[in-house]
Amino acid sequence: MKKNNYIWNFLLIAALTAGALWFALKDNYQEVMNAIGKISPLGLVVILSWGILFTCVWGLAYKVLAQKYAKHYTWWDGIVVAFTGTFFSGITPSSTGGQFGQAYILKKQGIDYSDGASLLWADFIIYQTTMMVYVTLLFLLKFSYYAQQSGWFTIILAGYVVNVLVILFLYTMALFPTVYISLAHRLAGVLSHFRFIKNPQHMIESWTVQMTSFTREIKKLSRDKGIILQCTGINFIRLTMLYMLPFVIAKFMHIDLHWNQLLDVIALSSFVYMANSFIPIPGASGGTEVLFNIVFSTLLGTLASAVMILWRVSTYHIILVLGGILFMIAKARYEKKEQESPVSLADTNMADIAISELRPDGEPEGTEAQQEAAEGIQPPGSEPGDLSIDDLRPREPSRRAETDTVNAGTDGQLQGGKDENA
Repeated sequence: MKKNNYIWNFLLIAALTAGALWFALKDNYQEVMNAIGKISPLGLVVILSWGILFTCVWGLAYKVLAQKYAKHYTWWDGIVVAFTGTFFSGITPSSTGGQFGQAYILKKQGIDYSDGASLLWADFIIYQTTMMVYVTLLFLLKFSYYAQQSGWFTIILAGYVVNVLVILFLYTMALFPTVYISLAHRLAGVLSHFRFIKNPQHMIESWTVQMTSFTREIKKLSRDKGIILQCTGINFIRLTMLYMLPFVIAKFMHIDLHWNQLLDVIALSSFVYMANSFIPIPGASGGTEVLFNIVFSTLLGTLASAVMILWRVSTYHIILVLGGILFMIAKARYEKKEQESPVSLADTNMADIAISELRPDGEPEGTEAQQEAAEGIQPPGSEPGDLSIDDLRPREPSRRAETDTVNAGTDGQLQGGKDENA
């Protein structure tokens, strides 16, 4: 995504957030301010730190998954990836930019794009499955009661159905990949006929690569029972922290909520996130705030607006800003490290280094940028939005490597012929 698009998205987020705040405060501004004023300084620190804490928990899931590819991968590395995903998901429509930003950071951390794509697939599959099991139990326990109190809960039900279809799509895609590849061929043909896409072959190839990567990761995951259990537990904790935050805020505001209503708050929070499936705006701004007020007014009355303001600041605005800052710091740090160590053993064949040193002419094969481009390495300073599915394909051997292999075989045959003649 271009920088101009990011700027417009930030402006759109700001405008929609301002509109949502006006909607929340227009009828009971003084009551909302009085409720927020009752919070102690310690309580305010806890509330505003809550979003940071559950994002750090998410980073622990990346640590567990990434250690398959990098043994010395740390929790801090995972936290950087988690905040990067939060930042780019929060400023792109329908959260489409999150995984591209994360793939970029994972590459800088020493994990190839193909392995990074597998890791992100695994995280998405485990998270989506855990979330749907969690929310399904909440639906069975609480949905019918609250649906009788407001017609708006029909939107939540629709959001739940959409997420169920996503899960079914993921698992049937893993079981029957050839069916979906065939459908991609037909869809590309139809769209190209109506000129909706310019390069149908590229669409087919991209889809095939994604299908292959996804199916391979599903099979690998099925053998990693320990990793599945660890990541499921981490995601359960993360979701519980996310969903219970309105209860924590209400307690600090001295709103009359009892502990036996904690499950109601967790259920209503999950319903809000279900309905966000229909809001393709960056960060689901505007719609999320309005929907929170509507859903929680059944439990909190007019003070739902006061809870919503702090809930939204903690779960979206603070981690969005912190995510952007962490991404820029990490990007500069990794690029500086690359400049200090221009030769990486992970990306360089030692045999090629030895051969180049023995050349009589001493001429380099090309500039560093040209060599990186040939190997598919993302140049430092490029934006995560510049990544494409081509970057995530397994690398093919270069033409020079193929030539060296043929020459080596030819030399071996000639040498063998000399020995026989001798």
